[in-house]
Amino acid sequence: MSEPRPSDRHDASDPDDTFEEIVDEATQRDPDLAVIEAGSRTLRTHSGQPQGEVVPARPADPETDKALRAVEQELAGRWGETKLEPSVTRIAALMDVLGEPQRAYPSIHITGTNGKTSTARMIEALLNAFELRTGRYTSPHVQSITERISLDGSPIAPERFIETYEDIKPYVEMVDAQQPYRLSFFEVLTGMAYASFADAPVDVAVVEVGMGGTWDATNVIDSTVAVVTPISLDHTDRLGTTPAEIAGEKSGIIKEGATVILAQQPVDAAQVMLKKAVEVDATVAREGMEFGVTSREIAVGGQLLTLRGLGGEYEDIFLPLYGAHQAHNAAVALSAVEAFFGIGAEQARSLDIDAIRKAFASVLSPGRLEVVRSSPTVVLDAAHNPAGAKAASDGISEAFSFSRLIGVVGTSGDKDVRGLLEAFEPIFAEIVVTQNSTPRAMDADELAAIAVEVFGDDRVQVEPRLDDALEAAITLAEEDDEYAGAGVLVTGSVITVGEARLLLGRG
Repeated sequence: MSEPRPSDRHDASDPDDTFEEIVDEATQRDPDLAVIEAGSRTLRTHSGQPQGEVVPARPADPETDKALRAVEQELAGRWGETKLEPSVTRIAALMDVLGEPQRAYPSIHITGTNGKTSTARMIEALLNAFELRTGRYTSPHVQSITERISLDGSPIAPERFIETYEDIKPYVEMVDAQQPYRLSFFEVLTGMAYASFADAPVDVAVVEVGMGGTWDATNVIDSTVAVVTPISLDHTDRLGTTPAEIAGEKSGIIKEGATVILAQQPVDAAQVMLKKAVEVDATVAREGMEFGVTSREIAVGGQLLTLRGLGGEYEDIFLPLYGAHQAHNAAVALSAVEAFFGIGAEQARSLDIDAIRKAFASVLSPGRLEVVRSSPTVVLDAAHNPAGAKAASDGISEAFSFSRLIGVVGTSGDKDVRGLLEAFEPIFAEIVVTQNSTPRAMDADELAAIAVEVFGDDRVQVEPRLDDALEAAITLAEEDDEYAGAGVLVTGSVITVGEARLLLGRG
């Protein structure tokens, strides 16, 4: 979306007076499946409740819904998340006039290419298990914009989201008037998150970067723990064309004296991260060296893990998520929380195993190999790049015994679509290509042309409307008794998954 014209901005006829006024105001399936299933049931009986409402529906109250839509419309009038001016100048100015709310609490900062949101949710659940009040900021959202800002494991209430926006709006307008470009959609949301966390108040914030690290709007915090999930090629037009170049941008979240929790990385990316850590005297804990996954078994509804953390080994952990990648995310999350508590550096002890088990058993991650329907089984996964698609492909092959799998794929136009399709080709019997409702969506016919090159003409069906694509895929899965065990995987974009979730009645 283009930058609004000066005439669209807040009236800044005398910005200095108003600016000072506001500043003044601000300063006052396994062979032993039966055994594993029994273990899973036992672990569930001792687990905590699943995390709170994960994907909220529209507000039931018409007036609240109307007010939320008005806020969404105002935010949409700003630069979108894909239009960037790489700088933290504007967000720093906003934090200044708000009274530096991001410094009111410690934080854990998360970057990487894949797995950030799932890892953030796990970290949040672990901190909640130790009775810490948490704020979590993640992006993008699956269905509701309010998902991005969570308090104590649940999305912020619509009324509070609206109130937070209205509270910071005058400050946002003052910064707009002082800067060459208005604050972006993501910058305003980041300001809202940091302000709402300070207002709550929270004991710790769990913050996921939007893109990159160095100039990401979230990078006005000084986190004691920096988490780097696996790095692969994505946003190459903005972050770099090699893992090392991308790592250079993402390493910007590593602050002086912090602890870095480093997931398994390509060698060149790891080298960049380690070099940055040395430069700022940060301590590094590496997956496969200081922590990792010791063992993993398929369990009913997820997997059974033994994790090695910074303070020792944690056995019999039930994680209700599918795929090896989620086990690795769990190891990263556990070590991040240990580091936050000073374990491994200041203290040689383990965290309470019962609290760890309860926390992991409560984790939900919508749109990540999420089953939303049965007969036939429909699974949603927000994979949007080749590495994410490979993880999803491996996870679904391991956890589900589909006799035939139909893919429903709708992607964004700025992604490595061919690479994503090639990662899914071995597991899809047929693919229905479609598009979501956003301007970023790749045209269904354009996507079909690439799909035909990957799958062959006889395995590709085109349905531009997502509802028609879902119906076509379910029909294909049901069409023959021979394929009673067929399933459907909807993937390609967080937006596609979110819209499918609504259409399938999960919103």
